Amino acid sequence: MAVGIYLHIPFCKSRCSYCDFATDVWRSREAVERYVSALCSEIRNAKFEARNLVDTIYFGGGTPSLLEPKHVNQILETVRSKFNIAENAEITLEINPATVTAESLSAYHGLGVSRASFGVQTFNDQHLKLLARGHDANDARTTFRLLRDAGFENVSFDLIAGLPGQTVDDWRRNLEEAVKLGPEHISLYLLEIHEGTPLAEQVSSGRRPLPDEDLAAAMYELMIDRLALSGYVQYEISNFSKPGFESRHNTKYWRLDPVYGFGVSAHSFNGSQRYSNDRDTAKYVRVIEENQRAEVFRETTDAASEFIFLGLRLNAGIDLDEYRQRFQIDLKEDYRDEIERFLDDGLVEISTGHLCLTKKGMLFSNEVFAAFIPDKDAAAIAN
Repeated sequence: MAVGIYLHIPFCKSRCSYCDFATDVWRSREAVERYVSALCSEIRNAKFEARNLVDTIYFGGGTPSLLEPKHVNQILETVRSKFNIAENAEITLEINPATVTAESLSAYHGLGVSRASFGVQTFNDQHLKLLARGHDANDARTTFRLLRDAGFENVSFDLIAGLPGQTVDDWRRNLEEAVKLGPEHISLYLLEIHEGTPLAEQVSSGRRPLPDEDLAAAMYELMIDRLALSGYVQYEISNFSKPGFESRHNTKYWRLDPVYGFGVSAHSFNGSQRYSNDRDTAKYVRVIEENQRAEVFRETTDAASEFIFLGLRLNAGIDLDEYRQRFQIDLKEDYRDEIERFLDDGLVEISTGHLCLTKKGMLFSNEVFAAFIPDKDAAAIAN
């Protein structure tokens, strides 16, 4: 089975008001050089099975587009020296507007980066300022043109819904702008409020009220309908693409395929266990320089339950025969009562041997997921 590789680049120009990721504000070239060196050392010394074919590589962050092309090249060359990389591997780099130039994008593309995941978030300048994104809508438009000029034929937009003060008309204008530009892929993120972030304080104080659930649901349904009119296929609850441009890397997570993670806070999955690295960048670098492992957490997963939860996110749903062969469990028998209830409620359907969410079921997906997974995981989803 082909595996994916995730590479975490933690550096950002500034911290967004809603961000809870493992990131560091850009400090110095020396800090970046040291981090890249540590990352490459971790890759070289990895205990993963190096003979497995790697068909996706994903630079996430943070803001990977802050890396100079020489650093991207250094990392990719290290990966290629350690692993067997497929000739048609999907190599994705996350980029933010105002962090790239025509020259840097052309250089990335020349190094084999075939896909750009572009943090647009919104085309509303007022909302961008609220999120402390550090760019405006015109920067996003300009960056998209630069991506096309550099030869990128596979571009994904990230869009955020459910922002404080955001209306359905605001969201409609966002979608129209995105469709007009025409990326190959669009990912939807509903705003999550994380304790300790500046935006969380503004929301909790009442200064920035969030849209209610009905409004958020209306935005979601609008996105499904509008993107379908422009030829986008919804292949996962929050992801839409032109035919043939689904995210191959992210699909690995939803199908429980192995992914090897490198860098601060990176998560890995080997088919039965999940493990993650330390979230502190300075500590991560120090540990790697001392020839130790950065891993701080490991657990054996309930793979059968995860396969249901993650598989239901995909529009194709769960292949019932594959589930039976993989886990020696008949899903329809094991969860007969739950499935019958959700069928009666119109939340799921069984078609061509697949258990899938309906359009209505996508709006109530957490309720469906919770019925198939252990109590502790259900609580985590609800929160």
